[in-house]
Amino acid sequence: MNERIRHILNQISTLEDELRTALFEQEAKMRYRIEGKRVKFERAIKEAHQRLKLGILRWFLTVPPLNYLTAPIIYGMIIPLVFLDMTVTIYQLTCFPIYKIPKVRRSQFIIFDHQHLSYLNAIEKFHCLYCSYANGLMAYAREIIARTEQYFCPIKHASKLLHSHSRYAQFLDYGDATDFQTKLNQFRTELANERKKNKNTDS
Repeated sequence: MNERIRHILNQISTLEDELRTALFEQEAKMRYRIEGKRVKFERAIKEAHQRLKLGILRWFLTVPPLNYLTAPIIYGMIIPLVFLDMTVTIYQLTCFPIYKIPKVRRSQFIIFDHQHLSYLNAIEKFHCLYCSYANGLMAYAREIIARTEQYFCPIKHASKLLHSHSRYAQFLDYGDATDFQTKLNQFRTELANERKKNKNTDS
């Protein structure tokens, strides 16, 4: 990796730290706190949210009729989503220990917290839970695949990717054949070290 790319990655890391700080400040501004897995708003904010909640009967009247026709298609997607969830989880549980790849923590990607929002009615909360699951699952599966790619083929594409996973920037340049096997082993060693670090953190 050349020095310019390393510098850019360091800048990205710095910006991510700034983003985390800004999000923390936003939490304080919205006057809520996180206690374990629960999100708690100040009483005045919660009461204001409850006043803004749209009743279920009124909510049904605001839904465009065509949305009812698409509902079975949207919610029918739960079948392939659950199947994907099971298969990628089984894959990493069985294969990652053999490859010495650190397991992806599902709970870091699939997060349910919209049910704590008082301005959402029961149906809106259900919609949010479904979307949180689907989007979180895609991120979870992507990280599993990203770690697999780092183990087997940490090489960038010739064409520029519009959106790449978090590990892609560290991969080898397309066509860089110099000491490929040595560099591949280095990537695998990094994964093994990451796995050891995670184990030490958990213990």
